[in-house]
Amino acid sequence: MFYWVLKTIILGPILRLLFRPWVEGEENIPTEGAAVFASNHLSFSDSIFLPLVVSRRVTFLAKSDYFTGRGVKGRATAAFFKGAGQLSVDRSGGRAGQAAVNSGLKVLRRGELLGIYPEGTRSPDGRLYRGRTGVARMALQAGCPVLPVAMIGTDKAQPSGKRVPKIMRIGVRIGKPLDFSRYEGMEDDRFVLRSVTDEIMYELMLLSRQEYVDMYATSMKNRLLAAARAKAKELQQEAADKIEKIDKGIKGDGASSVHDAAGEGLPAAPEVVAPDNEDGPAKPQDDDERAAS
Repeated sequence: MFYWVLKTIILGPILRLLFRPWVEGEENIPTEGAAVFASNHLSFSDSIFLPLVVSRRVTFLAKSDYFTGRGVKGRATAAFFKGAGQLSVDRSGGRAGQAAVNSGLKVLRRGELLGIYPEGTRSPDGRLYRGRTGVARMALQAGCPVLPVAMIGTDKAQPSGKRVPKIMRIGVRIGKPLDFSRYEGMEDDRFVLRSVTDEIMYELMLLSRQEYVDMYATSMKNRLLAAARAKAKELQQEAADKIEKIDKGIKGDGASSVHDAAGEGLPAAPEVVAPDNEDGPAKPQDDDERAAS
């Protein structure tokens, strides 16, 4: 009930007015029966705009973090996802992955629509990444079609980390249903699962017009995180080296410390030279003149 209240009364009308979402391929959505919406994942708001343009209810598998947040924001987010009928999924892998598949199968076996992001996480750079095979396993076990879905512009409207979205038009492209009934009974064959998943990702690439990267998005995120940490460590070391040099210049003794400080860019004291005449004070001798005398 809360799902329809949000969509038709509270949130839906406001989003339609502000973002004016457009949709292509609406005729590809089955009017009844189970189907999987396999979508690219650019933004948190993907899970909001896709159900908005689909007349039937769409249940998404959402990461468990959305259901376990603390504080006012965390509790509000958890309440929203639970009220909207979204399913909590543990993405740690192993048994948790099978539990996610089982949760999705319950939705499909009720003859409903299931939304899933084959990439497993949001794209870190706007490109399309290799798909996880869970989507293929669910489609084969449930014996239902897969509809590739391309979200357009959500990454520009609400990039990762941005709380307030930018008001702009959002697009949704829905491809023709993909039928994998030819693989019936082969849902445990990992080569079949990979083949089905790759076919889905190929269709997503054509719909979204994103550049495809043949690696998992989580692996790319780990690379970017490692590079950022290495850069931060390098900057910290450079700052520490500069501070050490300054400390040596200040804490040093005698003329050498003054000379070192001057060498680091501090101005040297000007040398005073008397006018060159017989009546004036003697001109200071430099070290070579004193040595010669």
